[in-house]
Amino acid sequence: MSKAAPAKKPVASAPPPGCTLDINDPQVQSAAIRIQASYRGHRSRKELREKGPPRVLEPLKDVVLIEGSAAKLTCRISAFPDPFIRWSKDGKELRDGPKYRYVFEDPDVVALVVRDGELADLGQYSINVTNPFGQCSDSARILVEVPAKIQKGPDNTKARKGTTVTLTAEILGEPAPDVGWTKNGEDIEEDDRVFFEIGSTTTTLTIRRATPQDSGKYEVYVENSLGMDQSFARVDVA
Repeated sequence: MSKAAPAKKPVASAPPPGCTLDINDPQVQSAAIRIQASYRGHRSRKELREKGPPRVLEPLKDVVLIEGSAAKLTCRISAFPDPFIRWSKDGKELRDGPKYRYVFEDPDVVALVVRDGELADLGQYSINVTNPFGQCSDSARILVEVPAKIQKGPDNTKARKGTTVTLTAEILGEPAPDVGWTKNGEDIEEDDRVFFEIGSTTTTLTIRRATPQDSGKYEVYVENSLGMDQSFARVDVA
């Protein structure tokens, strides 16, 4: 039986033109130095981040919330290991749930989403960031804008001559709305007998020593930059 012929060693083929690097080339050496420096810089930043307490890199900013919509407060932080995040409103902690959502957009960005905006959401919101090395915090306000509206209009009223008549409406709006009253389509000119008062949530028209001439159709209206509303009531004095 004859011996098998020894296998031939493959001959390395020359690399295609332009695919070789000369380590003695000054440009190649310069690129290598930049890569090494970049890696060392990344490693140094990582080590500093690991050892330092949380820091706020981009602070919270005030946000305007339109009634019925959602608002988001966003903060960029630096913290490692992973920190504990706590949001609060006017000093009271907010739980993550349907109304308030804790959002983590990337390792450095955290946010709070406030859903179904209403006037009660107006206030100061704070974030507290804690890890084993320390803590940091920041605050901003949510400003709520609500179209002017009449929550409950005045009731129709029957009164006797000489008595005092009051018509009251529950109002809402932010910015605070302008309020006015009319009788039979004409603006009411106030005096010490007929006048109206405006509170934070109500407005009341007062008619003292009522006479039959005070009978008529009364309107209350509210208006701000986001909208207007009105309501009517009938007064009969006999």
